[in-house]
Amino acid sequence: MAASEEMSSLFPIFILSVLGLFVIPWTIYRLVKAAERKNKNIHCMCSFCSRSPKYRTTLLKKVGNFSTCSNVTLIFMWVIMAFLVYYIKLMTREVQPFEPFSILGLESDATDSEIKKAYRRLSIQYHPDKNPDPEANKYFVEFISKAYQALTDPIARENFAKYGHPDGRQGMQMGIALPSFLLNINGGAASGILLLGLVGLGILFPLLVAVVYLSRSSKYTGNYVMHQTLSSYYYLMKPSLASSKVIDVFIKAAEYVEIPVRRSDDEPLQKLFMIVRSELNLNPKSLKQEQAKFWKRHPALVKTELLLLAQLSRNAAEVPKGLQADFAHILRLAPRLLEELMKMAVAARNAEGYGWLCPALGVMELSQNIIQAVSPSARKTVSGVEGSAAFLQLPHFSEQVVKKIGRKRVRTLQEFRELTYEERKELLVTKADFSAQEVGDVEAVLDMMPLISLDVTCETEGEEGIQEGDIVTMKAWVSLKRGNGLVVGHPHAPYFPYHKDETYWLLLADTSKNFIWVSQRVSFLDESAAVLAASKAIQETMEGTGANDTEVNKAVKDAVTKVRSGSRLVVVKFQAPAEGNYNLTAFCLSDTWIGCDKKMNVKLKISKRSRAGTRGMLSDENGIVAEDVEEDEEEEAVYDEDYESEYSEEEDDKSKEVKEEPKQNSDDESESEE
Repeated sequence: MAASEEMSSLFPIFILSVLGLFVIPWTIYRLVKAAERKNKNIHCMCSFCSRSPKYRTTLLKKVGNFSTCSNVTLIFMWVIMAFLVYYIKLMTREVQPFEPFSILGLESDATDSEIKKAYRRLSIQYHPDKNPDPEANKYFVEFISKAYQALTDPIARENFAKYGHPDGRQGMQMGIALPSFLLNINGGAASGILLLGLVGLGILFPLLVAVVYLSRSSKYTGNYVMHQTLSSYYYLMKPSLASSKVIDVFIKAAEYVEIPVRRSDDEPLQKLFMIVRSELNLNPKSLKQEQAKFWKRHPALVKTELLLLAQLSRNAAEVPKGLQADFAHILRLAPRLLEELMKMAVAARNAEGYGWLCPALGVMELSQNIIQAVSPSARKTVSGVEGSAAFLQLPHFSEQVVKKIGRKRVRTLQEFRELTYEERKELLVTKADFSAQEVGDVEAVLDMMPLISLDVTCETEGEEGIQEGDIVTMKAWVSLKRGNGLVVGHPHAPYFPYHKDETYWLLLADTSKNFIWVSQRVSFLDESAAVLAASKAIQETMEGTGANDTEVNKAVKDAVTKVRSGSRLVVVKFQAPAEGNYNLTAFCLSDTWIGCDKKMNVKLKISKRSRAGTRGMLSDENGIVAEDVEEDEEEEAVYDEDYESEYSEEEDDKSKEVKEEPKQNSDDESESEE
């Protein structure tokens, strides 16, 4: 029984150990995530962003952010662990070594007569015949008698000298660290109930949790987007999908289709329809038929599109109270769904692994419009002049302000940014009647706006020139500069109610054939990962050229310095097509800023294959290869006549031809070419 009680006292230690294995790593993970989130929370200091609820840190918001289910559970577990530590400290007795001299109250050099006198004295005090207290009897038998025996009996004294105990070697006790009430059950109904409880808690409950988790995870991807959504996006994507039609594909996400439509939503939706009707581009000649056709669609699609149009037209304040929860849900999912829609646009659609350019540009335009709350109609080019969309993302700007500054021949955002501060201030004060505070807000946003530059090169590593069938390595340095000197920061998006990190897409496309050869998502958030990737890529390239260690280290050091100053290295390999000259365009597209995209011309000259060796083949890892290639090829030749995009204009005169540095071939290759 004593052994059972001793094992039962270990049960709190067992529970404390199990909790510690889970709680401590979880706490470290949460603290690291919180530190990263704090470092990334950098936004412009204009009055719009300062008043924005997503950046205001009120006491109620701090409590709300802290008192999440995850945080409360973590704190509760720490409280349990603290209680267990306190309980163990009270219940655990420190194990004292067996010291017969100290038990009898003697010195280590005591004689036999002194030992006998001390034993008689303690016997009078603790012997059962003299003291009926059970604790006294226990202490006399287990300590006083054994101490006297260890000092007087030759065998016991020898055992004590060898093993530290008068009874000789002590065996190891094994047990189960369970509470005593579980060890005192002698069968019956109580044991059956206990068995059922243990089976339910230890087997059935974890099994139920696993089944629920697997059933949910089977519906979602790693980006928490439903597989049904990806399937819909993939098959609804067309090569000639116009920018104005992208929203029709976007709202068909399974997450949006599952939004409940209640009977009480009919009247609010009718009111919202009247507010955003101008954004639907309905034909005025057949207005009734167009409206009837619009309302005959799936109710969830109608609801989603109307709420999205309220965001695009900056009528969020006009959304009825009964629809505000759905409105917030739609906007919260939008960035995630737009990213997956972009992946479906650039996914491989033919045998060469090329994606489609037109829908990709349309997805990026829709993403920018939603984040900046700008109507697609504001992007239309009129008389060769770009729309006012880029200006409308600046604070205090409206269509009237854009027209006023346009009279001074400042018609593009780029021209406006190229003006000096004094010129911009004079223009805004004299023509638009801006106050000093409003001018300061505009300057704060312009300082946060990124300035992107591209440097793209394509070559066949270790070879002279590019021949058909070669594995071509594209190296692109994407550099980002801001007026305030920051690299990482939140975009100025006061009309979007949630935090949104900047993301860029690098595309190498053939605009004449609507093909995307290469696509890569670029982020400036994780500098350490970018440093590691750039160092590895530069090191492999330099070692492949036969450079020595000094040259490799210098190149790696330069690359690291470049990354830390706001550049990212993108290295992508693709297979060279058939012989010919190709006029490609490299795009760097932002998913948040309007008018900050960058493009440049890239010319590739593919020679006829003359080198020995087999043609390398690349497997597509990021895209989905269509099964019906012939049908896709037929669709690629058809384009919408009403397709309009800011990228469909003539390419800039400034172009950059990829420099193909000649490399000295080996003697064997030179002889074979001769």
